[in-house]
This record gives sequence, C-alpha cells and structure tokens, in this order.
Amino acid sequence: MTLRMAIIGCGKIADGHVEQIRATGRGEVVAVCDREPLMAEQLATRMGIAGRYTDAARMLAETRPDVVHIATPPDSHLALARLCFEAGCHVFMEKPFALTEAQSRQILALAASHGKRVGVNYLYNYEPPGLMLEGLVQRDALGEIVHLDTSYGYNLSGDYGLAVMADPGHWVHRLPGKLFHNVLDHVLAKVVPFLDDRIECQVLAFRRRGPTGSAIVDAMPDELRFLLRSGPVTVSGNVSAHGRPVSHTLKVVGTTDSVELDYTARTLVHSARWAQPSALGRLFPAWVQARQFARNGWHNLGLFRRHQYHYFQCMRELLVRFYDAVEHGTADPIPPARILRVTRIIDLIVTAMATPSGRSTTDTPTEAAMPEVAP
Repeated sequence: MTLRMAIIGCGKIADGHVEQIRATGRGEVVAVCDREPLMAEQLATRMGIAGRYTDAARMLAETRPDVVHIATPPDSHLALARLCFEAGCHVFMEKPFALTEAQSRQILALAASHGKRVGVNYLYNYEPPGLMLEGLVQRDALGEIVHLDTSYGYNLSGDYGLAVMADPGHWVHRLPGKLFHNVLDHVLAKVVPFLDDRIECQVLAFRRRGPTGSAIVDAMPDELRFLLRSGPVTVSGNVSAHGRPVSHTLKVVGTTDSVELDYTARTLVHSARWAQPSALGRLFPAWVQARQFARNGWHNLGLFRRHQYHYFQCMRELLVRFYDAVEHGTADPIPPARILRVTRIIDLIVTAMATPSGRSTTDTPTEAAMPEVAP
C-alpha cells in the first residue's frame, strides 16, 4: 500500500517532513496547504508537489489523503485535527502537540472515536543514543531509575531565534509558556516514560538578556530550571539560551548503572566507575570512557556509510513506526499516555512560572498514569 500524504503548514519544518516522508518510501505527498498562498506555492514548487491549497477543508475533499502532517502553531492543532479525522485521515502532529493538556485529551478522544491514529514528532527518542537507551531499559540493565538530568540549549542568534526576537507578533509570543512552551516537548519526551502522572514541580524562569525596548519581546524569559518528582524518581531540567556550547544531553541514574547521552554528538556512554583501589585506579576510567566514545564513533560511521546518519534520520525512524501503526495495526510509537504526560507537565511548568512560589503539583492519576518500562 502506498499512503497518500498531505501537509498543512508550509513553514521551515515542512521541508523536513517532505524529505523524510519520501525517504521512508511509504507514500507520496499529494498536496500542501497554508493560509498564506506564497508559503504553499514555494514549498510545492521546490519539492515538486502537485497540489497546493490555502483551504484545508478543500484540500482534504479534493485530494483525499490517508495521512496528514500538521505543522502549524499549536493553537490551531485541535481544529485542524478534528477536520482531518472527520475527513477520514490519520494525523501526524508537529510539536507542541496542543496548547494544553485539555486540548490534547480532545485530540486523542477524536482520534479514538474516528478509529484513526495520531502521532507527534517527538523525534529525539529515535536518535541513535535514544534507541540505545531503549535497549538498555528493556534489558533492565540500569536497574530502577533514581534520577534524570536533562539539558537543552537554544540559540536566540540562530535563524529561528532571530525571527522570534525581531517580531513581537510571532506566534511563540502567544504561547502561555512563550519560548519554553515551544521547546519543552524535546526536553520532556525523553523523561516521561520513567514517570507517572503524580507530579510535583518547582520552577525558576527568568530573562538573562538585556531589554530590547519591546514589552512583548522582553516579557519572554530565556533561562529555565525545573525540578520534578514523581514517586521515587526525580528529574532536573535546564533550558538555556545562553550556555555554550548549545547542549542537548540526558543523564539517567539507575540503581545498577548510569548512562550519559549526548544527542548532538549522538553518543551514549556508561558513567565512569572507580573500581580499582588507591590512586592508581584513577588512571583507568578515562581510558575506559575513551574506548566507549570510540565505539560510538565507529557505530556512527557505520550509520553514515549506510546513509542512515541524516540530520532528520530520527524523524525517519519515527515515521516508519507511525506508518507501520497506520498500515499494519502495530503499537503507536508515541503512546497516548506519554503524549498526555508531556502536555500535563508543560501545563505544570507554565503554571509554576506564573506562581510566586514557583511550585505546582498534580496528584490525580488517570487510567493512563502508570509508569512505562521503556522510553
């Protein structure tokens, strides 16, 4: 079966969706849609796509896609998802999945009522280190998880950052959590498999950069620290626009072993152990670590030689699993419970940012609140 695909939202990320849909070999992009005609036209022309629309309902009626990728700002996701489900389409959503947990629940309920699949682009779980971590957890190689420490950097001097800083009307400024609301999915999607829905949250958010003179732009904080507790598991998080080099890391501390993941370098190494007595023993860990990094390097070289090291290779892996769920009825690569947990914690962080104490909690577990066993 060859899936017929369509894309709603023709911004920069849409290029990645088109490229990776084609790379999977699972379907054809038959149409693109954007309210701004020029955006739809330029994407369709560059990518050689026949259908180009400014009205989503008309596109769905005329092209009848099997799967629609929604790559618009999150405040439009609920309405667009409803439109797609009612047209008989499965939906793959760009993050953030929705504006709030309540909207996320509505989207998931609509998918279930129409018998359709819905996915979200939590792509970094499918980077090489994320897949390695998945294997370690499935083998119970780390023991019980004690703590996770996650760090995510953001460059406000990059193309996207400059657009946000220069335009007070940019949609990021409309989000309740502003910049953080747009990037927290990347941070939280990697840790929620180890948590349940009973979450305590403490937050510190502030603006480190100087004033610009725009009240809207200056209202956007650019440094975030948060601490979560879910039963016996804790999470510390750091989102920084100023730390250099720009980081994207995760440390997972277990009762048996601990690992450190670098998503930029695509490495996973086990934390150093000092097993030998006396000062002589301190000579060995550095060599053991070097050997682990070398193995990661050779593994990545092998992926490169097999043409599996593309920047969005992780999205390709996620899409293959999502299309398997659509065509063959396999499990959702991102389960609904995990999507809800991410959006619930984002709600908690946004609430805590607006609270003088910086705290917020939830202790109302749902049917989907049980911890998962693998990321």
